[in-house]
Amino acid sequence: MKVSRTLRLVLGDQLNSCHSWFDAVDDSVTYVMMEVRTETDYALHHIQKVVGFFAAMRGFSESLSAAGHHVVYFSLDDPANRQSIPANLQQLLDAETYTQFEYQYPDEYRVDVILKDFCAALPIAWQSVETEHFFTTRETLADFFAGKKTLLMESFYREMRRKHGVLMDGGQPLTGQWNYDEDNRKKLPREHRVTPPLVFDNDVSPILSVVNATDINTIGTIDARHFVWPVNREQSLQLLDFFVEACLPLFGSYQDAMVPQQWSLYHSRLSFSMNTKMLSPAEVIDAAVAAWQANPDAIAYHQLEGFVRQIIGWREYMRGIYWMKMPEFGTLNFLGHQAPLPEWYWTGKTKMHCLRDSIGQSLQWAYAHHIQRLMVTGNFALLAGAAPDAVDGWYLGIYIDALEWVEITNTRGMSQFADGGIVGTKPYVSSAAYIDRMSHYCGSCYYSKSKKTGDKACPFNSLYWNFYDRHRNKLERSPRIGMVYKLWDRMKQEDKAALLEQAAFYLTNIDKL
Repeated sequence: MKVSRTLRLVLGDQLNSCHSWFDAVDDSVTYVMMEVRTETDYALHHIQKVVGFFAAMRGFSESLSAAGHHVVYFSLDDPANRQSIPANLQQLLDAETYTQFEYQYPDEYRVDVILKDFCAALPIAWQSVETEHFFTTRETLADFFAGKKTLLMESFYREMRRKHGVLMDGGQPLTGQWNYDEDNRKKLPREHRVTPPLVFDNDVSPILSVVNATDINTIGTIDARHFVWPVNREQSLQLLDFFVEACLPLFGSYQDAMVPQQWSLYHSRLSFSMNTKMLSPAEVIDAAVAAWQANPDAIAYHQLEGFVRQIIGWREYMRGIYWMKMPEFGTLNFLGHQAPLPEWYWTGKTKMHCLRDSIGQSLQWAYAHHIQRLMVTGNFALLAGAAPDAVDGWYLGIYIDALEWVEITNTRGMSQFADGGIVGTKPYVSSAAYIDRMSHYCGSCYYSKSKKTGDKACPFNSLYWNFYDRHRNKLERSPRIGMVYKLWDRMKQEDKAALLEQAAFYLTNIDKL
């Protein structure tokens, strides 16, 4: 009688100890995890991202083994490691008499194709299962918007609140109001003292040594003996507790604020833990709601709602767009942008304070919050006409929480408007005025926020008008943009010419800004 034996693959972003796979120890099941070059090399990653994933993976593998599960782990320097997912799987299947292969649905289209192709040629039975992480399936958003012309996130967010009973009173929002975004756009007062972030003290130097012994190209810096990011579920839960206790009371008010040398502010920094599935979105929301319920005087409702909207609304929405529109979404370039990113995106060496700080912070911590990503680095890339492929690659590589399913929809969609309006109803571009309103960058910048042309005029100002002028035929019919063109048309011809001349000069000399 043939003994049934199952090989189960656990990917590096599937570190979900609460998955039903692990409910019971089964001697007939072997789990395989692997560090492979195909995953380190498909983008130019931040060194903290590579090391952070490997540290979390190794810790998860050890916890499975300690619980009694049988685990095969291919480290990057393992002589038996064939450096790709299919090759390592095939090696195990050839060496052992497995009768079944199983995997959890990958979150990235690229890996989904790899595993489907691999399974199509298998001589044994196989199956794929849900990751048991998200509120939705891959198809939920497409089903919700079936037959509709626009994919409005707010509609989806409200449906998610109703369906999962989050901040609801029957069929109505708890306070009678769905969205408190207008209350969450405050600039941080200059005299405000920010709560220091909780950071960890992980020694990941052995992993760094392994990575350094290879020819893997990375960007950014790392303090390997004092690695600040959570690398297991226990630390992730500590960070969640810290957020709801110390940061949630001010999160919403200042979630769009930007301050030099303040890399964390009141943001949760839970995205790495969530995107690796060390934490679930449900438990994150539950913890935030419980903190508000326990202390509503300290945590105003708008602080909570803004956070909940990011998790159950925006995060699930972006994943739904991804699976609805891929692979075509990854090729969209509505505005036809083809320029390379400025060289200083890789160094932070620019005289523009907002970009120097946001990029420098990203290189130092592998992190920047959503407004720094959208309205500083993304804003400038869009004004500069950078190719969406180049922008995608930069964002995918530099941030520790970046996985394609969440990165490309935010970048190519919302940030770069390369999708022509699938995700956002207008391009997210601005002059210096917005950056000054939400930050403390402009006052100490080499460039003058108030100057549109001439020596030391802020590049954002002329590039803003240049952007709208060159894309008029594609944008002026948008109801959300019409006022911009009315203002442009009212300008004197000589003023418009000066703005366009200034923009052309900056674009020609972009690596020197």
